Amino acid sequence: MQLTDSHIHLYAAELASNNERLMQDALLKQVQRFFLPNIDSTTMQLMFDVCNRYPAYCFPMLGLHPCSVKENFREELALIRMRAEQEKIFAVGEMGIDLYWDKSYIKEQEEAFVTQMQWAHEWKLPLVIHSREATDVCIRLVEENQQWKPRGIFHCFSGNADQALKIISLGFYLGIGGVLTFKNAGLAEVIEQIDLRYIVLETDAPYLAPAPHRGKTNEPAFIYLVAEKLAAIKNKSVDEVAAITTANSKTIFGI
Repeated sequence: MQLTDSHIHLYAAELASNNERLMQDALLKQVQRFFLPNIDSTTMQLMFDVCNRYPAYCFPMLGLHPCSVKENFREELALIRMRAEQEKIFAVGEMGIDLYWDKSYIKEQEEAFVTQMQWAHEWKLPLVIHSREATDVCIRLVEENQQWKPRGIFHCFSGNADQALKIISLGFYLGIGGVLTFKNAGLAEVIEQIDLRYIVLETDAPYLAPAPHRGKTNEPAFIYLVAEKLAAIKNKSVDEVAAITTANSKTIFGI
């Protein structure tokens, strides 16, 4: 069995001091592939340091997180692009739209979104899209920019069935994490209607720990709990879920 975590911040302060233990715990659960997004220019080196420390398991992405889109976003984009042209990366992300924390930079977020969509097309890479309180906006931006042939993952998907089907029709996969295990979240009922061919697993650690660890620091090994929940929903074995979702990740990231 081989599990893939398609989105994890192993360099985050909550995890960095315990990376060795966390990696060992994850490997014992057969979690063998980790895709790391940065947040902005300040986290690029931290992310690459972890990937360089565990090159057999960790694979870097680069993008500008929407919560880091401020007045200087064009300068941030320039720094990230410069680094991306110097390094081997496997996706453009984490990028997207976030209307949960701050709506004052929505125009700038949309411009940054389209710019990074262009990068992904230019570099023949997938996008990893953050869409908190903004799933419909992200869908619209993808629809409006089909000339860039966007593809990739809607990270931390927690929308409804109509949104899920629309995302899939646009050539994207759904990143499913700890929210799937939350009571009354409603995500399990949505995912029940979605074929495993369109799903990848993620932790988003150190955030969004699955039940029974909800509210605590998330860890890489906890992706096994998400796989177990998905297996129960689909009436499959964890091995089957791992095989299908890891195969999906290989299709997306090309590794």
